[in-house]
Amino acid sequence: MPRDPVCGMPLSKREAEFKIEVRGKTYFFDSEYCRDTFLKGSRVAYFSMEVGLANEMHSYSGGLGVLAGDMIRSSADLKIPMVAVTLISKKGYLKQELDGHGAQIEKPDDWDPSEFMEELPDRVSVQIENRDVSTKAWLYDHTSPTGGLVSILFLDTDIEENAEEDRRITDHLYGGDTGYRLKQEVILGIGGVRMLNASGFNISKYHMNEGHSALLTLELLHTNGMTPARVRDLCLFTTHTPVEAGHDRFPYDMVTNTLGELVPIQTMKELGGDGNLNMTRLALNLSKYVNGVAERHRALSLKLFPGHHISAITNGVHSYTWTCDHFKELYNEYLPGW
Repeated sequence: MPRDPVCGMPLSKREAEFKIEVRGKTYFFDSEYCRDTFLKGSRVAYFSMEVGLANEMHSYSGGLGVLAGDMIRSSADLKIPMVAVTLISKKGYLKQELDGHGAQIEKPDDWDPSEFMEELPDRVSVQIENRDVSTKAWLYDHTSPTGGLVSILFLDTDIEENAEEDRRITDHLYGGDTGYRLKQEVILGIGGVRMLNASGFNISKYHMNEGHSALLTLELLHTNGMTPARVRDLCLFTTHTPVEAGHDRFPYDMVTNTLGELVPIQTMKELGGDGNLNMTRLALNLSKYVNGVAERHRALSLKLFPGHHISAITNGVHSYTWTCDHFKELYNEYLPGW
């Protein structure tokens, strides 16, 4: 039986007066209030470079993507008003094979998003190396057994009007060199904010899952009068990697060549560090709330970035997804509500 995606109430019949057609899909509700809340209510925008939702959708490489997928599932269970933003990564992360000497051979792990989601008609433009790079999005709705729903926007630059090199920006998860990675993070952070606006989502908070999406703070600075305090009120940040090598850094000459004049270089240096643009430092300096993913991780992160207030929320898994059917039956019998 279908459920209202806002309140979770079962819908015994789909009344036409409480339905809407938006972003190419039809949604049904049990009341005018739920319909209007879904259409106009504010949401948290959850940004992650990778999201793991299904084995057949190769848009993740490992722990970070699996965690993001579980965050989406749990938010849908709890009916938290959230929308997620990620990259489409149509050639996946990599498919690993071993040659006769035991050496790793890396091959693309292609998948077709049209088999799982709908392409949205909206286009946004992002400046990269003084070129207009057009970006589109694919919409995937994750629906919980409770009725809650979280939409995910998968950003894609494989559009005919783009230059060939720009069409490849969203092909490979974590692929290419430093310049390729920076272009991906421009699309994720800056393009992601613009796509949310173009698609009609009303965003009240931006949650950065790791520093890959931290360039969204520059877009928010640009649209909020270059006032860091306003941006901090909008942003939250989860840092995952408590070692120096795990934080993206980009030389400022590369940043200015790629981004242009979106934000003055001196402002970026004040917020992202003097030597290189440190994406973690940028996110830390422009977020009102920051957390690590365990108590020990919090302690190590504070050593790397002293002077910041970092909380700790221990990573968890979406138990219903990762528990096998036999144990589900056992838990249902002896631990109702597990």
